[in-house]
Amino acid sequence: MADSRGGPLVLGIETSCDETGVGVVRGHTLLADAVASSVEEHARFGGVVPEVASRAHLEAMVPTIERALKEAGVAPGDLDGVAVTAGPGLAGALLVGVSAAKAYAYALGKPLYGVNHLASHICVDQLEHGPLPEPTMALLVSGGHSSLLLAPDITSDVRPLGATIDDAAGEAFDKVARVLHLGFPGGPVIDRLAREGDPDAIAFPRGLTGPRDAAYDFSFSGLKTAVARWIEARRAAGEPVPVADVAASFQEAVADVLTRKAVRACRDQGVDHLMIGGGVAANSRLRAMAERRCEDAGIRLRVPRPKLCTDNGAMVAALGAEMVARGRPASDWDLSADSSLPVTETHVPGQGGPGAHSHPHSHGSDHDHVHELSGKNLYA
Repeated sequence: MADSRGGPLVLGIETSCDETGVGVVRGHTLLADAVASSVEEHARFGGVVPEVASRAHLEAMVPTIERALKEAGVAPGDLDGVAVTAGPGLAGALLVGVSAAKAYAYALGKPLYGVNHLASHICVDQLEHGPLPEPTMALLVSGGHSSLLLAPDITSDVRPLGATIDDAAGEAFDKVARVLHLGFPGGPVIDRLAREGDPDAIAFPRGLTGPRDAAYDFSFSGLKTAVARWIEARRAAGEPVPVADVAASFQEAVADVLTRKAVRACRDQGVDHLMIGGGVAANSRLRAMAERRCEDAGIRLRVPRPKLCTDNGAMVAALGAEMVARGRPASDWDLSADSSLPVTETHVPGQGGPGAHSHPHSHGSDHDHVHELSGKNLYA
């Protein structure tokens, strides 16, 4: 039973890309957020290698779970559920997390919740600013996603308003950083260099901002190409490339488009607040521009602290705790990873209803050999 003093206690596992994240949440309170990153292993390739990420998740999973539980000061048997990112993401990486979550939930006799990565990015703000307004307008920006979402109910109703039609914002940061020879990942270094540059030095294009363009969709491929050609032209002419000015001007173009469309969506949908999440939400210029434009428009801005914007287990635990609190059905034991899970599927429910999997030793004769090995409880 959930602790009535603070809400459900849930362990969350996130392995959609290159970071093994494990969080422990009680209701809207974060108790632990443990992360094991393999970004250094991918840096020499200039991007995330799926096979490397999957192997890193395998090696980091158990130690990271143990570290999170120790940090939270809770015993595994105290949990009210185990949540895991079921998609979208890298198929192999997701599979490691889903397999681990199923193993822990089964051994502990706790319900399992396979949840959506994007919905988790929205729900994590509850750990920072309290319960989400309903509906919530969310701008999610990362290496794989640039999306505008309207969420009347984060556990069951998330509606896509717009998304990138080519490169995501974070992907564009990485590609521009590569052209500038700044290494991987590109977001943090461009943000740092941009503070020393002039954001108005170069007039880079703003994609899909014309009167006939899709109001809420994004395109950063043209911007990335424009930056690359500008740099190539300077180098071909034997002129030095003003790296700080390029970084600042590029970053300004991305932040301009993202915030302009997000504020417009709030106005059009009659929503008086905006939540920004995803790895690019850690960008200082995006945060500053969003704050100014939201203030001018009378919109309340909610942005989690940078560590909660990047992929982490806390966001998965937060959504899992909300699923438990609202009585959403747990997932079945045949839960699978879905690399293209649509955001409209906030979680993957089973057929037995809420709490149907609290007693795994009653699931039929097909798993009798497992029951005999597990005894009463592997973690009793």
